Amino acid sequence: MFGSQPPIPYRMQWHKRFVAVFVCLSGLLALPALASDLDREIERLNTDVLKHAAKVFELEQALLHPADTRMAVFLTLDSRQALDLDSIELYLNSIPVASHLYSDREQAALEAGGVQQVYTGNLPDGTHELKAVITARSANDDFVRRESVHRFRKRPGTLRLQLGLSANAPDYEPDVSMVEWK
Repeated sequence: MFGSQPPIPYRMQWHKRFVAVFVCLSGLLALPALASDLDREIERLNTDVLKHAAKVFELEQALLHPADTRMAVFLTLDSRQALDLDSIELYLNSIPVASHLYSDREQAALEAGGVQQVYTGNLPDGTHELKAVITARSANDDFVRRESVHRFRKRPGTLRLQLGLSANAPDYEPDVSMVEWK
């Protein structure tokens, strides 16, 4: 039985193995096409997630900082050469809400007519108290610390308050004024 042909079932098994290998190789050749489709789908999903995250952020900001309760406090120097501003502290209803130490550059900007936004926050409607504590060196080289308290009424909508700081000759005592911007 040397040189005789193997039985037919063995040959069929060989063909089945060949077809299985061919199918696997065909599948491997199709993987790059599937991968590029998968990459496109991942990119599309990432874009959708970013869009939804931006919408959630907008809704969160609207909920946390409603336009009806916003308040901002700005500082200006009315007499620009009379004071060398050192610092400012703001207290809203006896709670510290802002403080700032001034650099020479910031002082120069205020002297040139600049306006600084010292505080932004939310405040319910009603009567409130804003206390500003100013430390500065006057034109006659006296170091001064001035506290100024202002009572105001917050109405619906955004409230913008301007703290004007001035010091007039001959004593150069700081004076703080508060004006509501319309």
